Amino acid sequence: MLEIRIATSDDAPSIKALMDRAIAELQQGFLTPEQIAASHVAMGLDLQLIEDGTYFCVEEDGVLVGCGGWSRRATLYGGNHSAGRNPRLLDPATESARIRAMYTHPEHTRKGIGRLILDTAEEAARREGFSELEMAATMAGKPLYEACGYAVESEWFDENGAVPVPLATMWKRIA
Repeated sequence: MLEIRIATSDDAPSIKALMDRAIAELQQGFLTPEQIAASHVAMGLDLQLIEDGTYFCVEEDGVLVGCGGWSRRATLYGGNHSAGRNPRLLDPATESARIRAMYTHPEHTRKGIGRLILDTAEEAARREGFSELEMAATMAGKPLYEACGYAVESEWFDENGAVPVPLATMWKRIA
């Protein structure tokens, strides 16, 4: 049975390991090997999400099988090491909350983990007064987000790594 809870700083090493494995394995078929390597520059663990209490761990029988969350801050994507981070708090009346850092363990895909995280994050953002969500989606994640009602706003490339990595800005109204 899947259980979801708020992540703590003690979870950080396990979350980072899951992220690294998910990036390496689940992007295959969507990105070239060079783009997968460059994805590690663009993506990763953002401890601000854990500190804010907006990041979730999904466990099955006590094993971490997924993670992800939302943010009330302006940073759209990336980890602690990523360029372009912006910790400014968003205004729920005029701005979209962010869906952030969604990852599923490669051996646990297609179990509803991503939907569980999205549902939990959407409800939490709604409770704080946000009426829209926005995210930077990977090509591997895009089909899930479309199935969950997110629409593509634009497609673009992160160019912080050795080669450009395709991403899509997606959004959804939740109120």
